[in-house]
Parts: sequence; structure tokens; C-alpha cells
Amino acid sequence: MDSSRSSKESGDIAIPVREVTSSKSVKGAPPIVAATTVRLGQQPPVGGWKRGVGIIDLILRICAITATLAAAAVMGTTSQNLQFFTRFFQFQASYDDFPTFTFFLVGNVITCVYLLLSLPLSIVCIIRPHIVGARMLLLLFDTLALALTMAAASAAAAIVYLAHNGNPNTNWPALCQQFNEFCPRVSGAVVGSFLATAILVALIVLSAAALRRN
Repeated sequence: MDSSRSSKESGDIAIPVREVTSSKSVKGAPPIVAATTVRLGQQPPVGGWKRGVGIIDLILRICAITATLAAAAVMGTTSQNLQFFTRFFQFQASYDDFPTFTFFLVGNVITCVYLLLSLPLSIVCIIRPHIVGARMLLLLFDTLALALTMAAASAAAAIVYLAHNGNPNTNWPALCQQFNEFCPRVSGAVVGSFLATAILVALIVLSAAALRRN
């Protein structure tokens, strides 16, 4: 019983072989049957590798949550007023003046909420590393979150580029020359969103690698 239990735990394949020996000393005696075990080899454990992938997946999700939350918080609190001549005549720049920045804020909030909701599935993949359904769901929704975050970050990056450099062909001046506090904040938010995009790419690669080993 102990030997069979240890062979199951180690992953060996045991084949029982009946070995028949005859007794020459006593005529008419029945043959002696002895059972032996032949080990064909030891299979490498797969669960440990996939459990490590699950732990890395959980850490990356927490990092992506931090990046998207920081990007949304910075963008949502960005505003600057410029005073000219009197305090009653002001120019104001706020994120909600640009529809692209509003889309950026909503996109990052949606991605952050999804990543928070995906943490239980990531923990399930650590506890049960051979599970396929949870990993497939994470791969599908991670791809959708990547598309949304990439679209929001790319659109906001185009507006930030115009704000920094302007467009002489359309007589669009560089707004960052006047709004020197507004532009660095929105630029930092865009960088954080692109960081979350890179983390989502890594999550998709990890999920695909774990499913491929199945």
C-alpha cells in the first residue's frame, strides 16, 4: 500500500509483472508467483509551473489596477485657470473640455473595475492551476480591456501631442505654453495608461502560454 501510494505521488507509471519460479527440490510443488513493479519513468509536475504563472498573473493585475486608477484619478482632477488683467476674466482648461480626455477617463475606469472583478478568477487559477474555463474567460476579457485601454490612451496621446506642439497648418497654437500645469498632468495620465496597456499584453501572453500547455 505504501509503495503504490508513493509511486502515485511521484508520478511514476507502475506495471505489475508476474514472475514465475519453479522449485526443483520438491517434485510436484506448485510454482511460486512473485509480483514485481517495472517503472517506465517519472512525469514532470506541471501544476507547480502553472501555479507560478497564476501568482505572476495576480501580481500583474494588481499593478495594472494601480496604473489605471492613477491615470483616471490624475485626469479627472486636472484643471487650470489663467488670469488676465482682472480676476473676473479667466481662461480655464479642464479635462471635460476635451471629449477625448473624457473618453480616456471612462475607458480607464472601466478597465480598472474589470481588473478588480477579475482578481477572484486569478486566485482560482492559483488554487486550481489546471482549470481551463477561468483562464479562457480571463484571456477573452483581458483582450477586450486591452483594446479599450489602448484606444483611450492613443486618442489622448494625440491630443497631448497637439497641446505640446500645436499645428501651424491649422493655426492651432501650442496650449502648453500657457497652461504649464495642465499639460504635465495629462501627459502623466497618458503614460500611466500606456503602462497599464503593456501589463495587459503581458497578462494575455501568460494566459495563452498556460492554455497552450494544457
